[in-house]
Amino acid sequence: MRIYFVGSHATGKTTLCRYVSRRYDLPMISEVARAILAEMESSLDALRTDMDLVAEYQERVFARQVLVERQHAGRFVSDRAFDNLAYVAEHTTNAWAMMNDQRFRDYMKWVSEGIVFFLRPHPSLLKEDGVRAGVSWDSVVRIDGMVKLMLEQHGVQYLPLESVSMQERVRAVEFVLSRCGVHEAQPAKLPSRLRAQTVPPGLAAAGAPVVPGPAVAPAQRPGVEAWPYSLVDHGDHEA
Repeated sequence: MRIYFVGSHATGKTTLCRYVSRRYDLPMISEVARAILAEMESSLDALRTDMDLVAEYQERVFARQVLVERQHAGRFVSDRAFDNLAYVAEHTTNAWAMMNDQRFRDYMKWVSEGIVFFLRPHPSLLKEDGVRAGVSWDSVVRIDGMVKLMLEQHGVQYLPLESVSMQERVRAVEFVLSRCGVHEAQPAKLPSRLRAQTVPPGLAAAGAPVVPGPAVAPAQRPGVEAWPYSLVDHGDHEA
């Protein structure tokens, strides 16, 4: 099963992607843009002063996303999908060429066969946190509009997530995945030798043998309350 979280930067995609990866024991495809930047030994600010270089960068990001997905044999949760094409329209002059390439159309069909969650922006998610200082709300809105346009143009069915409440987002995601037959990962069962150690002495049957050794905490079902990540994830940057 392929699961995608798409949308503008600063919408919390990485947070939900990590949650689903851990809860459903799915491989997670992280944002590939930063890997490409490192390979090019450059930065976004430097790229945007060179139209040819930024075009090459965006083409490489898209190609890498497709390649990594194919390597996971159709079972993964992905932080982004075609999102970088929205930034192509924002920052380069080759959007027409990339969006009219057959490879892009084939990829959009591939995405449409997965489960797509579209995270919508909210001003409260743009608070400066030492990482996203200076994020422009106007830019976020433009990228959001481009992502929505591509979803609609290519007939990709999606569920918009507009609430900023982590609990409400998680409930919506879990509801959709359960209806699609995606089941939570079951906690590994403890061997019987270890399970005996978890029985409180007062509840043990009279005369029942108790295996000596330190108590082993029972496996716990992951829950929203214990989720360690904040809603605004520090790894969710502009592509």
